[in-house]
Amino acid sequence: MPITEILKKNAELYGDEVCLVELNPDIQEKQRRTWKEFSLIEPTGTAAYRREITWNVFNEKANRFANMLMSRGIGKGHKVAILMMNCLEWLPIYFGILKTGAIAVPFNFRYDTDEIKYCAELAEVDIMVFGSVFIGRLEPIADELGKKCLLLYAGEGNCPSFAESYWELTANASSQNPNVELTDADDAAIYFSSGTTGFPKAILHNHESLMHAAKTEQAHHSQTHKDVFLCIPPLYHTGAKMHWFGSFLVGGKAVLLKGTKPEYVLRAVSDEHCTIVWLLVPWAQDILDDIDSGKIDLSKYEISQWRLMHIGAQPVPPSLIKRWKAVFPNHQYDTNYGLSESIGPGCVHLGVENIDKVGAIGIAGYGWQTKIVDSEGNTVERGGIGELCVKGPGVMTCYYRNKEATDECLKDGWLYTGDMAKEDEDGFIFLVDRKKDVIISGGENIYPVQIEDFLRQMDAIKDVAVIGMPDPRLGEISAAVIEVKEGYSLTEDEVNEFCLKIARYKRPKKIIFADIPRNPTGKIEKPVLRKRYCVENLVARENES
Repeated sequence: MPITEILKKNAELYGDEVCLVELNPDIQEKQRRTWKEFSLIEPTGTAAYRREITWNVFNEKANRFANMLMSRGIGKGHKVAILMMNCLEWLPIYFGILKTGAIAVPFNFRYDTDEIKYCAELAEVDIMVFGSVFIGRLEPIADELGKKCLLLYAGEGNCPSFAESYWELTANASSQNPNVELTDADDAAIYFSSGTTGFPKAILHNHESLMHAAKTEQAHHSQTHKDVFLCIPPLYHTGAKMHWFGSFLVGGKAVLLKGTKPEYVLRAVSDEHCTIVWLLVPWAQDILDDIDSGKIDLSKYEISQWRLMHIGAQPVPPSLIKRWKAVFPNHQYDTNYGLSESIGPGCVHLGVENIDKVGAIGIAGYGWQTKIVDSEGNTVERGGIGELCVKGPGVMTCYYRNKEATDECLKDGWLYTGDMAKEDEDGFIFLVDRKKDVIISGGENIYPVQIEDFLRQMDAIKDVAVIGMPDPRLGEISAAVIEVKEGYSLTEDEVNEFCLKIARYKRPKKIIFADIPRNPTGKIEKPVLRKRYCVENLVARENES
């Protein structure tokens, strides 16, 4: 069953109930308004702190957009891009695209002009819906894009001259369901890879993938109609949206929070009575740090209804969860592993009942299979390190227009993830590192995640990334880039002394104190660090010689 049927069902069952809330804390602070003063449905030119819509309005907005697109000839096989920040309009636009049978193509809101152009051409986009902040990025390429692609403006204020107004075109469109017949095998969405090795690849999924993501999430976390999901990460990414799909499946409310400050998160949980929160590691660390420092007084917030905190997108330091459970002992905890190629989170998950296995990414998720293989594709013995492979209904159809890359990672229905992992005696999978991030120093394999987890035990360390740097004798050496917590101090000697507890070959040979760059989904941008410090290191050596 296509996931658009769930929206139709929710509108029928819960039509007058609020389904989506958008919170803009920065606006509230600037305008010095009360928390619940605003409740707008359409943009009026004045930014609002809080906006909301019901299931009926959500469905009607999706229908209007779908019917408008179909009046322009859009249907199966066409692609409609979304280049917008998280907002109340994002999801109705997404579902409007799906209702036509066309393919939704969410764009990373950090893309610069060149990346927008590249991805639009790669995905063969027919229409692009964009928001206010992207006008400047689109202007230089608007004429060229406009020859192949209709640009629709869905932002506030005047519509730019190179686009048509989304608001005007949808205002008079029919709000009736377009009733396009869809099957599980029909193409549904193109998501883009993180682009950590160059320009992104286009990942094509069908309707079965989207529906399985919803079923998997609900099976893992038992969402009910009464649950309220707090969504903070960007909607263009599979992670946030597919976690929300579990609540969507049962008609649960979602709150879109624009901002990641610890105070914002706790205020949203308190005021909107959120029960489920999905965090990235840095956000969880920031919340705990502000509680420890006294910046946040938990007694000021109503959080007794908050039942589940789960984390994904990267390996989770066990020390972080130990701290979290000490502060929030009644929270269920889960971690989820996934890739955009496996429709986001859930192909592997820890499970709320397995808190004793914190540190593992878990076991195969609902409807999924896993295996760990060597370089020849043979399954390794339990305890051995190899590449993690997953198989299930959420595996991508292909890398769109890239057969070579598809054939490299899709073999007999198995998705080769590029992540190195091992399995313990109980069958729980532990992520060792990205295949491409493994450091080979003097013939020894060094797995950065292991060293990062070790170093995070130091109280003064807020974040850390271990990268390989070129070395003429050993090939590579490990370097630890360390971000120190506010109010703390840390020296190189202190780090080196702490590292005496681990094997000599694992000890970082270079210590760098600097901020750790992360992308919007929370992943450490190691290519950025390698480019920054490895190039600087090579230049320094050349100058010395």
